[in-house]
Amino acid sequence: MKKVILAAAAGLLLTACQSDSQRDRALVGGGLGAATGAVIGAATGNGVGPALAGAAIGAAGGAIVGSATAPKNCVAYDRNGNPYRVVCP
Repeated sequence: MKKVILAAAAGLLLTACQSDSQRDRALVGGGLGAATGAVIGAATGNGVGPALAGAAIGAAGGAIVGSATAPKNCVAYDRNGNPYRVVCP
């Protein structure tokens, strides 16, 4: 139980390190998902196999969620130099 609480606390601390880039958010989400999945897999299973499976599932899920939740804050400039928002590529 202490491992799960420690992993949750570490995840909350790392969520402050966010970015507007879809790629960066996918990487951070994948890393947090892998760490959390590994801890949960190790706590519920017996051996290395469940920890690796949990890490793989958590990494995939975290990367998908991180990428999908990236804010669309791209800014472009018109020919007069005025900024306006556009859909991010």
